[in-house]
Amino acid sequence: MEKSGPKMRTDTKLVWAILLASCSSGAIVGRSEMQECVFYNMNWKRDGTNHSGVELCSGENEKRLHCFSTWKNRSGSIEMLKQGCWLDDVNCYDSNECVERKENPDVFFCCCEGNMCNGKIHYNPEAVQSTLKPVVVKPETFPTLLYSLLPISALALLLLLSFWMYRHLRLSYPPLLLASQECSLGSGSPLLAQKPIQLMECKARGRFGCVWRAQLLSQTVAVKIFPIQNKQSWQNEYEIYNVSGMKHENILHFIGAEKRGNGVDVELWLITAYHEKGSLTDFLKAHVLSWNELCVMAQTFVRGLAYLHEDIPNMKDGHKPAIAHRDIKSKNVLLKSDLTVCIADFGLALKFEAGRSAGDTHGQVGTRRYMAPEVLEGAISFQRDAFLRIDMYAAGLVLWELATRCTAVDGLVDEFCLPFEEEAGLHPSMEDMQDVVVHKKLRPAFREQWFKHTGMFLLCETMEDCWDQEAEARLSAGCVLERITSLQRSTSLLVSPHLLSNLTPPSKEFSL
Repeated sequence: MEKSGPKMRTDTKLVWAILLASCSSGAIVGRSEMQECVFYNMNWKRDGTNHSGVELCSGENEKRLHCFSTWKNRSGSIEMLKQGCWLDDVNCYDSNECVERKENPDVFFCCCEGNMCNGKIHYNPEAVQSTLKPVVVKPETFPTLLYSLLPISALALLLLLSFWMYRHLRLSYPPLLLASQECSLGSGSPLLAQKPIQLMECKARGRFGCVWRAQLLSQTVAVKIFPIQNKQSWQNEYEIYNVSGMKHENILHFIGAEKRGNGVDVELWLITAYHEKGSLTDFLKAHVLSWNELCVMAQTFVRGLAYLHEDIPNMKDGHKPAIAHRDIKSKNVLLKSDLTVCIADFGLALKFEAGRSAGDTHGQVGTRRYMAPEVLEGAISFQRDAFLRIDMYAAGLVLWELATRCTAVDGLVDEFCLPFEEEAGLHPSMEDMQDVVVHKKLRPAFREQWFKHTGMFLLCETMEDCWDQEAEARLSAGCVLERITSLQRSTSLLVSPHLLSNLTPPSKEFSL
């Protein structure tokens, strides 16, 4: 009994110390004040910022202010990437020095509290050491065991209380629903869920949400944000991106998804690769294309669509089912830096698995001006091939948009114009499109000069075969890919006068 007295007093002091630490940590959460941080941006020219200096941070109520630094180790020398203000992050609390503690990360990261605390950076990896010795419990009397267990129980209760306070008071950075357990941005990079994403600039807004350029350490990414009322579209797009075999160079690269906020303020995020040139629509408004550029864009667009439509068994990561996009348009085709393209926006997509129906899907979805005749009439056969043919009709219209901005033939290039814009306006109703496409059976017009260029002539034929009034007569994406690949090889030749006499322009019912 005499031996248990000092132990009880030591345990009691430990309990009070933990209680005071929990209370004091809870009391300081939520402070907000002005703070200065060392600022540096390696990509200052591209981002339009200062190269270096001092950044003044201002926080919101209930949020704390921090500074951060990120750098890389280049053969023993430090290459600084960025420095500046950081969001409220529990990992930075009460740290007045900027210290990276991970073992050999690809990108070093540290954060701290206090003015200019990121001016000096430290690398001090935590070593895992096992110094605990097994405790041998000698048989004691019942009172001794009771006195020993009481402080341990109280300590466990306090730890649970501290954890509860931490969960409810900290700024919420929920983990990402990653496409894979090691979804990383580069070799050796940390899991995405370990670092928050900072939104930089809103790039586009649509009916389902808005798209932001965002920063994930030194990596620029795109974040598509859905309001909670569009949860179904977010959920569907997330599931499509996670279908087996959905990694393809002409399909937008998916990084992860997450929920942000609480209650009515919940936002649903999709994180993907970022492409600076934006959508095909935006690019064509500001640029004209050479014949070679047109072929590269058309070929990679159709290659992505053909892969999407293809049913591929026995892949490394499983069976890839055929997928119908259901909202093909130039706005949903993104341009990469090398002028190849990738298909994006799978909020309306359908996958077709053997033995399973397409489900209770609505036929009249998509963008009105790109809707096929059978969609406008509400006469869709809910079979796989019917949905794939709807995609091919819209693909023909996208190819026409590319052709209208090509400089391969003589004469001025027209200003960019959406399909049926002249006939139905910028915001056509369903009735407007039914009148133009179904009743009058019209299609976008071909310029007379196009028939004087071998490649353009063959491309016009391909467009006609894509947007045929009869769905069963339309080309498949694989067939269109073969045609475009072959016509690209013969692009430098002009059609001879003899051949021109045998070529007939598209029928009048297919011209505006």
